[in-house]
Amino acid sequence: MAPSKKASWTNAPDAEELEKRNTVGIHKETVTHNTSVDFPGHVPGEDEAFSLNRFRDGFSVDFHQNDPFHASFSLMGIDASLSNAFRRVLISEIPTLAVENVFIENNTSVVQDEVLAHRLGLIPFKGGKEGLHNFLKWHKKPEPGEDPYTNSFDWNTVSLELDVKCTLNEDADPREDDPRKAYHNAHVYARDIVFHPTGAQDQYFAGDDAIAPVHPDILIAKMRPGQQISLTMHMHKGIGADHAKFSPVATASYRLMPIIKITRPILGADAEKFQKCFPDGVIALDKVSTTEAAQQGSGYEGHAGEIKAVVADPMRDTVSRECLRHAEFEGKVKLGRRRDHFIFSIESSGQWDSDELFMESVKHMKLKCKKLEQQVMDMVR
Repeated sequence: MAPSKKASWTNAPDAEELEKRNTVGIHKETVTHNTSVDFPGHVPGEDEAFSLNRFRDGFSVDFHQNDPFHASFSLMGIDASLSNAFRRVLISEIPTLAVENVFIENNTSVVQDEVLAHRLGLIPFKGGKEGLHNFLKWHKKPEPGEDPYTNSFDWNTVSLELDVKCTLNEDADPREDDPRKAYHNAHVYARDIVFHPTGAQDQYFAGDDAIAPVHPDILIAKMRPGQQISLTMHMHKGIGADHAKFSPVATASYRLMPIIKITRPILGADAEKFQKCFPDGVIALDKVSTTEAAQQGSGYEGHAGEIKAVVADPMRDTVSRECLRHAEFEGKVKLGRRRDHFIFSIESSGQWDSDELFMESVKHMKLKCKKLEQQVMDMVR
């Protein structure tokens, strides 16, 4: 009796099937296969249970840019839920120092007190990292009716002062129409804010490590002769979940790695048109080699020396789907995105280096996991 033939699903998936499962299909009008399938029970006969060893073997990080204010890197072999968790932690859970209380003594400028205080709160500041991250602790807000200076100490409060008065410049030309030349202090900038260290703050915030605006040329207000702004500010630690001014990033985002597959040759004028359908650097033009022209079934037979379109750098693509609008490219190209390849972009507001921010988000995630583990253990006891 001949042995029975095994069902196809009992066979291990080949490389083509794995690639198909890991690709989000991008079509002219629709997006397909946009949900994950690598979880237990989805495919009969396959064990997709999470394994630390499997995750370690498949996960990798590749940095593309690493500047103090901007970092770009790829996380590969990771699920969207984890990538999004890192993004949310970056935006809302890493603590920074920002202006929290503004005590206005005199404000005769055209900017209302509330608007002025809001503008001051959104100015990003920098300082010595040891002091910012380790010396400064959390501030406890005073109870209603208590003195606002209660609970303010050198280890949880930073004091700043802004005292600027606009006066007439006697040396200016009477016909001068530029207020910055005609008057003194016509424009109030972030660089006019003065830091006053108290207690042990001198040890952590001195010299180049002093508390100062990240961008000194931020415009705060415009004044004319006779107008004055005089106020003091208290800075405290906070997180972006409480207010956006405490967020350590200007932006923290990710996108999936684009996939561009040329399935049939695109030659000559069509190749040049195809290149223009993508951002610069995505598609390159190359000449068909004699080897390719001699290969049967390659599609390049008899086209030696002609220009062909080749994929150069798919990471630059914005997946605009422009090439799918043209009839001459129908059936010649497939677009997609790799499901487990996330290209992160982090722009620091200046208090943290951009690469430090991601490592800090990892620390916060580990702490969250430990807390969850402890809570689960407490539930089963």
